[in-house]
Amino acid sequence: MALPGASAKSPVQTAPSGLTRAAPVLGISLKLASTLVFTIMMAMLKIAAETVPVGEIVFARNFFGMFPVLIMVAFRGELAIALKTSRPLSHLGRSSVGISAMILSFTGFSLLPLPDATAIGFATPLFVVVLAWLVLHETVRLYRWSAVVIGFFGILIILSPHMGQGDVGSGQMIGAVCAALAAVFAALAMIFVRRLCETERTTTIVTWFSGSATLLALLTIPLGFIFPDQAWVMPDGDTAFILMMVGLAGGVGQILLTQSYRFADASTIAPFDYANMIWAVILGYFLFAEVPVWQVLVGAAIVIAAGIFVIYREHRLGIDRTKARRASTPSKS
Repeated sequence: MALPGASAKSPVQTAPSGLTRAAPVLGISLKLASTLVFTIMMAMLKIAAETVPVGEIVFARNFFGMFPVLIMVAFRGELAIALKTSRPLSHLGRSSVGISAMILSFTGFSLLPLPDATAIGFATPLFVVVLAWLVLHETVRLYRWSAVVIGFFGILIILSPHMGQGDVGSGQMIGAVCAALAAVFAALAMIFVRRLCETERTTTIVTWFSGSATLLALLTIPLGFIFPDQAWVMPDGDTAFILMMVGLAGGVGQILLTQSYRFADASTIAPFDYANMIWAVILGYFLFAEVPVWQVLVGAAIVIAAGIFVIYREHRLGIDRTKARRASTPSKS
């Protein structure tokens, strides 16, 4: 199964990745800062979603998020070449998948408690292993398959409070399904990025996504004619400010994430992505009075353990996803 614009016969070329140096403490600090910024962004998104449709929030996230990204590209002296590519269809495919993940993720966050949606998103690395086996034909042996199966069991535990027949409303059930599907699309986006990293610069991948995702988000406008509750609105001053901050936070978070992989490899930094759960529990409690149920905490612990084991095994096997992680835009962002 080949992705658009990818050639199985073309030689693999390593894209320029910019200057790097070994400073793992700095890399970890930048990674932790990115997780905090992304979680703050999701909290602001939940507030905006009370009056603004998801499609409009996705547009704001990408439009305002472009500016920090372009500043980063200009600072690196790559602004003139950021849009140069011989694989525009691959970039558009990656953007289509990425924005689908973003819409589903934002819908999940708007309907679920912050810790619950965050925990479900931790399934993404597990889906990456499955898709890497299916699409990239990576060899996945017993250890990683076992971790994936255990991790998916943890996801089922997280989903159980939202899929039951008790006092859980249909909105939370829809949110849980959207969050799970977002993890699948986010993993597929990572596969696209890994293929693009064979020939494309990190700045090219990030810039193409920011620009094309902004334009693709405009396609959600006609949905308002079919679903009146999804019609775009003219936000008031406070809401407009929140939407702008959602985008800027997403852009800043992307920069912090990108820079973190310049100072340490993926096996060192990737496990700290799970700090999202800490921030989500804290912000969820203080901003929305959300207290995660035991199923979410237990399931999250299982998924995190499975994810860390997958990262450990990939490190032992020499599978380096550093460039792909650096160039990817997480679905939640």
